[in-house]
Amino acid sequence: MKFSTHTQGEFTVVAIGEARMDAAVAPELKHSITQLGATRIVLDLSQVQFMDSSSLGALVSLLKMVGNRGDLIIAGAKGIVADLFKLTRMDRVFRMAESVDAAVCAAA
Repeated sequence: MKFSTHTQGEFTVVAIGEARMDAAVAPELKHSITQLGATRIVLDLSQVQFMDSSSLGALVSLLKMVGNRGDLIIAGAKGIVADLFKLTRMDRVFRMAESVDAAVCAAA
């Protein structure tokens, strides 16, 4: 799975470099982000064009991992990906932002 990380303010920004987030990459996604040890995370999904329920499940696990100790903000979800969050009402569970900059500014 392709992704990159950088720090922006107090957040670790994880930019997913894949067009698809599905069952083939969900376990690796969860493991890789867990290994970062970060508790304030912005997950940049702006390059993701498709996401399935297994990836959504991995994100829920990451949200539980972060818990009350930090933040997990979803940034840049659009199209089918944004629709998945709305359809499953996960847009009410996750903090959502239009962009990474908007996520960092809103949390500051």
